Amino acid sequence: MSLSTLAIDVGASSIKAIILQDNGISTSTRSHIPTPHPASPDIIISALVDLIAAQDEYDRISIGFPSVVENGVTRGAINLHPDWDGFPLAQVLQSKLGKPIRIANDADVQGCGAIIGQGVELAITLGTGFGSSLFLNGKLLPNLEIGQHIFCDRETYEDRLGQNALDRIGVEVWNIRLLEAILTLYKLFNYDRLYIGGGNSRLVSIDLPQNLADKVKIVSNDLGLIGGLALWQS
Repeated sequence: MSLSTLAIDVGASSIKAIILQDNGISTSTRSHIPTPHPASPDIIISALVDLIAAQDEYDRISIGFPSVVENGVTRGAINLHPDWDGFPLAQVLQSKLGKPIRIANDADVQGCGAIIGQGVELAITLGTGFGSSLFLNGKLLPNLEIGQHIFCDRETYEDRLGQNALDRIGVEVWNIRLLEAILTLYKLFNYDRLYIGGGNSRLVSIDLPQNLADKVKIVSNDLGLIGGLALWQS
């Protein structure tokens, strides 16, 4: 029996939602609202409940969330609010909505929507922060937080490539840093494919070395919604 999934992508700047069939075809238009701030749990949950109430009929919910997520519990969301550390998001939402819910890191969800399931595949998301997900032959290696690791001069990938850095250094220097990151990540993971998504992927304008030209791909930010179907396929 085919079930419809309400896929939600929670970001630091906006929250998006769409209803999908099991084959990935949408049965609703994509809706979105600005992410309210301060983005504390009570405020975000209220916004989610209102957004969900405005949707058509659905059977279950998948949510991509900008945090490590363990069994529906968020483990820090540094670009939202410190109160998200240890918050039982799935349990709270399920009690309010009465629908089955699965939640995962937003970059993990985007990666699920992008990969082909062969070899080493790495997905990164460029937006307010720097998200990442790693797959081996289609299997997710969860809770990978590359963005919080040192990249250069004691600065993390997020320090160097997040929105704050982009605003400060401009697009040209930001792209130079991104190319350095792509090369460094290739040395680290020897990926077969690298997928670049997130809201700032639209700004990418770099010339890749020949050995990476066929390995790196810019992907649609909509995969942060479509990938939500994968949460119900395991």
